[in-house]
Amino acid sequence: LMSSSSDHSLAQPATFTAPASGLRGTVSVPGDKSISHRALMFSALAVGRSRVEGLLEGEDVLATAAALRAMGARIERDAEGVWHIDGVGVGGLLQPETALDMGNSGTSTRLLMGLLASHDLTATFVGDASLSKRPMGRVIDPLSLMGAEFTSSPGGRLPLTMRGIVPAVPIEYRLPVASAQVKSAVLLAGLNTPGITRVIEPEATRDHSERMLKGFGADISVEIDADGARIISIRGEAELKPQHIVVPGDPSSAAFPLVAALIVPGSDVTITGIGMNETRTGLIKLLQAMGGNIELLNQRDAGGEPVADIRVRASTLHGIENDPAEVPSMVDEFPIAFIAAALAKGRSVFRGLEELRVKESDRIAVMAAGLRKIGAMVEEADDGLIIDGTGGEPLEGGGPIETHLDHRIAMSFAVAGLASYQGVTIDDMRPVATSFPGFLDLLRNLGGAQ
Repeated sequence: LMSSSSDHSLAQPATFTAPASGLRGTVSVPGDKSISHRALMFSALAVGRSRVEGLLEGEDVLATAAALRAMGARIERDAEGVWHIDGVGVGGLLQPETALDMGNSGTSTRLLMGLLASHDLTATFVGDASLSKRPMGRVIDPLSLMGAEFTSSPGGRLPLTMRGIVPAVPIEYRLPVASAQVKSAVLLAGLNTPGITRVIEPEATRDHSERMLKGFGADISVEIDADGARIISIRGEAELKPQHIVVPGDPSSAAFPLVAALIVPGSDVTITGIGMNETRTGLIKLLQAMGGNIELLNQRDAGGEPVADIRVRASTLHGIENDPAEVPSMVDEFPIAFIAAALAKGRSVFRGLEELRVKESDRIAVMAAGLRKIGAMVEEADDGLIIDGTGGEPLEGGGPIETHLDHRIAMSFAVAGLASYQGVTIDDMRPVATSFPGFLDLLRNLGGAQ
């Protein structure tokens, strides 16, 4: 599966090769990243002690925990891996003494900016090289309308200092671009803002914030207007009650073993306890439309979120044209969808993906370059990729793939290596720890090891 080179620099190159036989077994993946961030934030604003089970313990979520601790919340993990959070109440977060280090986490940054906008404090956000390239203007704009003040690096980037305001001004904000993070930032600012704050989203994005805020006792409602847009209203100066949350498995992490099982001949893999929120299942629908043998078993509900086990068997995939309206429901899964398309029969056309150019890396350009390097037929468009698949033949392989410190690029090409003639070498596997610390163990457990 993997051999590390003797390079003693910080980078951790690795090579992934085709297993002798199919991938088999039952595995679980880490807790959902979106839900983990929100569980910590909302618990920190409740009055009393919340319990969170199944929290994703990747670097991004730990950055959120560290920031909340720096502002007065007590957050502890017990020996069983259950997290206990003593909240400070809405509006009760304290001035942090030092800059808040967000690492690689765009979610932590944008949601915390919203949360702190309606607190009487000043906070400075810093991040790693990748995060410092990502635009924060889309959050700065609505939060400025509410009265918060920002001093950012050129282009609305980190490092960035923000001065919150009490009382903030409630606004009605129509999202110019589909973004769950921007929506959540405005709703979180609304928690401590007197009156009603509204967000109008023309295209539905993941709704974990709305579901969980309701669970914590916030006065929040969702209506659909005549044009099909969602209008989300939250009444400020909320009082949140502590909760017991069980975090479902992350569908974005499940995407990697899922596609691996589809493209490695002879595979039969079950992934347990995955969140099936319909705002997140776009990849499963896409792969089923490509002919993927994917069964949902044991469908159930956990803490207001639908959950299921997913059984996947090796399949002959055929090319597809994606529906741009479905992009928000699988925005993080396109890199691995491109790998599936590279092994399908015929042509796949992916459009409407402009958002991918401002992720941890420019995921359109980086995936196109990497796919070409391992023998795939790819054409790059402004807003997507056109991929001519191999018809199920393994890819040539090769490398090294430049990940640009992007965890999803690294994992996508690791999976491609499992369906290649000569293996795929990746320049650095360290970024995988941001979202999926046990990724290599999971592949080994499925028989991906030599």
